[in-house]
Amino acid sequence: MNETAWSEADMATDFFMVLPMDTSAARVRTEVRMTYDDNNLYLITVCHHLVAGPYMVESLRRDFVFGKNDNFLLFMDTFDDQTNGFSFGANAAGAQWDGIMYEGGKVDLSWDNKWTSAVSNENDKWVLEMAIPFKTIRYKKGITRWGINFSRLDLKTTEKSSWAPVPRQFPTASLAYTGTLVWDAPPPAVGSNISIIPYVLGGASRDHLNNGETVYRKDAGADAKIAVTSSLNLDLTVNPDFSQVEVDRQVTNLDRFELFFPERRQFFLENGDLFANFGYATIRPFFSRRIGLGVPIQFGARLSGKINKDWRVGVMNMQTEKVQATALPSQNFSVVALQRRVFARSNIGAIFINKESLNYHPLPEAIQYSQYNRNAGLEYNLASSNNLWTGKALFLKSFSPDRKNRDMSHAAHLQYASREWNVLWQHEYVGRNYNPEVGYVPRRGYVKMSPVVSRLFFPKGTRILSHGPKLAVTAFFNEAFGQTDQENILTYQVTFRKQSTLALWGGNSYIKLLQPFDPTNSGLDSLATGTRHKWRAWGLDYISKPQSVFTWLFSLRQGGYYAQGSRLNLVGEAGYRIQPYVSFIVSSTYNYISLPEPWLNKTFWLIGPRLDVTMTNKLFFTAFAQYNEQQKNVNLNTRLQWRYRPASDLYIVYTDNYVPETFGVKNRALVVKLTYWWNL
Repeated sequence: MNETAWSEADMATDFFMVLPMDTSAARVRTEVRMTYDDNNLYLITVCHHLVAGPYMVESLRRDFVFGKNDNFLLFMDTFDDQTNGFSFGANAAGAQWDGIMYEGGKVDLSWDNKWTSAVSNENDKWVLEMAIPFKTIRYKKGITRWGINFSRLDLKTTEKSSWAPVPRQFPTASLAYTGTLVWDAPPPAVGSNISIIPYVLGGASRDHLNNGETVYRKDAGADAKIAVTSSLNLDLTVNPDFSQVEVDRQVTNLDRFELFFPERRQFFLENGDLFANFGYATIRPFFSRRIGLGVPIQFGARLSGKINKDWRVGVMNMQTEKVQATALPSQNFSVVALQRRVFARSNIGAIFINKESLNYHPLPEAIQYSQYNRNAGLEYNLASSNNLWTGKALFLKSFSPDRKNRDMSHAAHLQYASREWNVLWQHEYVGRNYNPEVGYVPRRGYVKMSPVVSRLFFPKGTRILSHGPKLAVTAFFNEAFGQTDQENILTYQVTFRKQSTLALWGGNSYIKLLQPFDPTNSGLDSLATGTRHKWRAWGLDYISKPQSVFTWLFSLRQGGYYAQGSRLNLVGEAGYRIQPYVSFIVSSTYNYISLPEPWLNKTFWLIGPRLDVTMTNKLFFTAFAQYNEQQKNVNLNTRLQWRYRPASDLYIVYTDNYVPETFGVKNRALVVKLTYWWNL
């Protein structure tokens, strides 16, 4: 702070309180200064303490959980469109946070790029300084005004504050409520902006269950990032490998439909909302995890970003190899997405997806794959200038050689979110022949209606911050409007001033099975199509306050189940941290299901201890185990990551799978991967 550049910079202070209540100035003082040179944007913030005592953080792990760390975050609307931007920040121990912003207030923390920061701690404050290269972010050429906001979370006082005031029902990331950063001259043109990110990899694996031989791996590949303009980026990849990506967290699957696991691979993430967020959670015409899992990717290219203030574009092409063992042909995946801003913060989007099997002439007795599958869609995304009203209207159509008629989908919702009220109407229709082979649509041939209404009350006492009821109704019908499912849930939630929460709920369910279903998902007999099932259930959920070094949560569900049976579900998690270096969490799920013959009583345990050791904010070790009784598997995964330079890493990943009864090894693998981020 004693450098001349900072003494001459303007200071932003006088933050506004967002939580516990957004009707006063912040009690905890925060001071922010910014400046720049030809290469970097600089920020320094002084986060003063109001209450004596140590800071509160989880660990030095990158992209920490916001609500469990004293932190400072920067949100930048670099296109001044209140929709897209970038976020950077750190917790009080120096762990970095960075993400790409989309849909006016959401942050994708899987995005990772090159920037530097440092934190120092004193008795009465902590200080964060960061340097963000202009080559790291995207912005409109010649622009002289950015939307900007600063967010501060201080867990000792349970106060969340922001420089520009934000209503408490919205995240401080909401770009509808930014202040303004005014440039004395347009941000500097970055000139040549090309990054090459090569990797080399070595490893070994062995399938012990089938007495396989050890298979050794030696591989290399590269990604490239080319800034076509200051706001439009071209990503290229050749022979990509994603072995360093963490293994998915398992769940006990008692659902009738396919589960969703999010994309974690870096290549698909920048401007990923253009592709992945088209549609709804269960109506996704494009889901990038359909590409390259279990199938080698040969190469890919992706052009994405802003053409100007109003237009965004995303174009992707990926090529996969032929797989002899399963007779899977070489396939090409192409996606084109366009988005046009309308009104203050709304937009119209269009998407086209094409999956093509190349040189594919299968024999009649061979496994059959589709020759092609195509999807086209149009959607309107509503966001009012004050963010109180949001919504979407969506239309999709698929094109497949063997599926005609009823191959369309439509969905829409409208939501009103004020401080006290949250009211939502959503409906969906998916035709029985709608076929998005590169998407995620687990259910077809239905009409769904799902209204939700909730109300919050704010008492004047010192222990409870807010409380209120929430009613959610979900009803499914077949295409002839015959009802097949309905669930009604009434919840009452209490949020305490120390940020712990308690929710009590009760509900009833009705299901008419549309296909045979094993209610234990364990390979036993199935309930017949057309059978009807009704039950009642109740439960509670509690999450402890995040300020303690020991945190815990508990969830209970008790009630009926299929075939007049019953189900008890218990979920627990306990965590302890030694700030800021060690975090240990044990998660467990217990299901006890009582059914008539042939299932009788079934017990499913899912236990997952996890250890995070963060020696520095550049050296991380993670180890976790997962015992899944339903899948009869024990999985062990360890990963050492050394960020020896910004965005350049060494990974050592070791994975084991065991038979639970004997702990005999099913398979194991070791991978060592080195990446280097090289700016030309």
